[in-house]
Amino acid sequence: MKFDTPLVQTTFNSPLGRVIVAATDQGLAGVWFDGQRHLPDMSSWRVDDWHPVLVRAVQQLTEYFAGRRTVFDLPLDLHGGTAFQQSVWHALLKIPPGHTTSYGALSSRIGKPAAVRAVGAAVGRNPISVIVPCHRVMGADGSLTGYAGGLDRKTALLKLEGAAVRPQAAGQESLV
Repeated sequence: MKFDTPLVQTTFNSPLGRVIVAATDQGLAGVWFDGQRHLPDMSSWRVDDWHPVLVRAVQQLTEYFAGRRTVFDLPLDLHGGTAFQQSVWHALLKIPPGHTTSYGALSSRIGKPAAVRAVGAAVGRNPISVIVPCHRVMGADGSLTGYAGGLDRKTALLKLEGAAVRPQAAGQESLV
């Protein structure tokens, strides 16, 4: 993840832990759970609890976690990723709440059916968790697969959205 423009950040506590939210002048550029994999170095980012995009993002995320919002209305800045990553992230935005898709189906949707592993890597590097719904992507067999924020959070997000999740053998989970 490469951010070549200045970012501002704020944090808030969600039911799933502390969340870091970041924005550029163009829009929301990041939503990460504390301790999430691929967390960028934020040491040079200024804290701005009153930045208009951050205020709206925190408000909408709070409504989402309370079950009062399913769709987000925020300007997004996805320029921190490559053109390929951005195409994957835009495809993620088309997965409706309560629905899931597989990495293979997502690969086909962007016109790269053989790029399943690359799509998986791009999904894993999604900088705007929850809002760009990478948690809605499952394994080919419907199983819960990696989530940079942790499988417990992925399960909680899917349940919040009304997707039925059932336990599997060996502590894994899959969608019903």
